Amino acid sequence: MKGQSDSFIDPDFLEYLAQEIAEAVKMGVEVAIVPGGGNIIRGATASSDGKMDRASADYMGMLATVINAVALQDSLERNGLPTRMLSAISMREVAEPFIRRRAIRHLEKGRVIILAAGTGLPFVTTDTGAALRSLELNCDAVLKATKVDGVYSEDPVKNPQAKKLDVVDYQEALVDEKINIMDASAISLCKDNGINIIVFDLLKKGNLQRVLAGENIGTTVTKKV
Repeated sequence: MKGQSDSFIDPDFLEYLAQEIAEAVKMGVEVAIVPGGGNIIRGATASSDGKMDRASADYMGMLATVINAVALQDSLERNGLPTRMLSAISMREVAEPFIRRRAIRHLEKGRVIILAAGTGLPFVTTDTGAALRSLELNCDAVLKATKVDGVYSEDPVKNPQAKKLDVVDYQEALVDEKINIMDASAISLCKDNGINIIVFDLLKKGNLQRVLAGENIGTTVTKKV
């Protein structure tokens, strides 16, 4: 939600994101969004020097995703999209509790759902939470929206010769430390259940629609034949 602003939430980026999602909804796609909270705080980073308990830091990170979710919901609804926010941590004043059947029903009614607070458990990343929710909601794919145009053989900043990978096998993503996509738990969940992960550049206008239309952009993590 940060975008190019110095603030931890960029209203211009929220507006851009809402418009991109609105175009996706027009395609007839059911949309479930799992926001991160890294623009505010990352639990693993906050506790890395040992001055903060990891569980406490992770709960702070989950609450950060709720802040982002509220901001995104506001922007989506300003763009005319019916939206429901469901939280893994109970906070009835701002969100419904996450209940699987209720979430599926919202999707069936054409509502965009925002799944806040990760899994509600510490020591679990947002990536793993997204993979888990995708399984619970019978999603066709996990779209990892990033600021880069895909996955590279190694860090392209450190090595300009690094090659962009169009397709990566689940197992390759798990064992190759140079390939940084998601944490191992998230990849394993998708691997075991045959859900593709598509990594793409969200900042390029229209990319979300292109991915949903089946265009070969970004990187697809799947089982290679």
